[in-house]
Amino acid sequence: MQRYIVKRLILGFVTFFVTVTLVFLVMRGFTEADPTAIMLPPDGTPEQQEMLKKKFGLDKPLAIQYLLFWKNLARGEFGDSFRYGRPAFELVAERVPATLQLSITTFIIIWTVAITIGVISAVRRDSLFDRFGRQLTLLGLAVPSFVIAMFLILTFGVKWRLLPISGRGGIEHMILPVASMALHGMASLIRLSRSSMIDALKSEYIVMAHIKGVPNRWVILVHAFKNACIPLITILGMVLPGLLFGAVIIETIFAWPGVGRLAVSALFARDYPVTQVIVIFAAALIILSNLVVDILYAYVNPRIRYT
Repeated sequence: MQRYIVKRLILGFVTFFVTVTLVFLVMRGFTEADPTAIMLPPDGTPEQQEMLKKKFGLDKPLAIQYLLFWKNLARGEFGDSFRYGRPAFELVAERVPATLQLSITTFIIIWTVAITIGVISAVRRDSLFDRFGRQLTLLGLAVPSFVIAMFLILTFGVKWRLLPISGRGGIEHMILPVASMALHGMASLIRLSRSSMIDALKSEYIVMAHIKGVPNRWVILVHAFKNACIPLITILGMVLPGLLFGAVIIETIFAWPGVGRLAVSALFARDYPVTQVIVIFAAALIILSNLVVDILYAYVNPRIRYT
C-alpha cells in the first residue's frame, strides 16, 4: 500500500510540474500580447513601457524568467499583480472563501440529491420516479450550466423578482448560482449511480440475501449500495475540481466575487502572476483530490494496489 501511495505522489508532482510549466510557456512564451501595453494609458510612451517591463522582470529572456519563477515559487513568493499592484497570492486568497462557499454547497447538494435519485430510480425501475430521473439526466447533459443560469435569472430574477441575480450576500444570493451548477452537475452522477445500483441488485449475493429472508431495506442500503458506491468513488476526484472550473462561468454571470471571476479578469488583463497562482491552486486541488480518491479506491478494492 505504501508503494502504491508513493507512486501516486510522484505522479502528482510530475503532473503539477508539467501543468505549471505549460501555463507559464503559453502565457509568456507563445503569445505576442504585451501586458505592459494594457497597463499604460493611451498616451503612454515607449520609455514608460520599458520601465514597466523592467519593473516586472519582463525584459529578461524567457529562460531566465522561468528559472526566477520556480526560484520564487520555492520560497513561497508569487509576485505582485500587474493590474492591482498587490501580492497575487493575497488577491486569490481573498476570493477563495467565496468560491469554496459556492462549490462545496453545490457539491453537497449534487451528491445527496443525485445519489438518492439514482438509487430510488434503480430500485423502482420504469416507475414514474425513474422516468423523471432519466428526463432530469437528459436535461442536465444536454443543457450547459450557463444556459440554465440565464433561464433561472430571467424566470426567478427578472420576471418574478423572487431572488437576487448578482452579488454575494445571504442564502438567497446563493440559490440561483448553486441551482445552475447543481442541475448540470447532477446529470452524470444520477446516471452512474442508477446503473451501478442496477448491476449490484442483479448480483448473486443480493439474490441469496433475499432467499435467506434478509429485509429488503437492509439488502438495498447495506449490501447493494455499498458495492454500488465503488464506481462512484472513481469520479469523486473530478466533481469538486469540475465545480471550480464551472464556477468561472457561473461567477461571471452572477457577479459572484470568487476565484473564477478573478481568473477571467486576470486573463483579459494578461495579469501573469494572478493567473499563475490560480492555476497552481487549481492544479494542487485536482492532484490532491485524485490522490485521495486513489487511496480510498485502493482500500475499497485492494486488487487495485497491485496494478
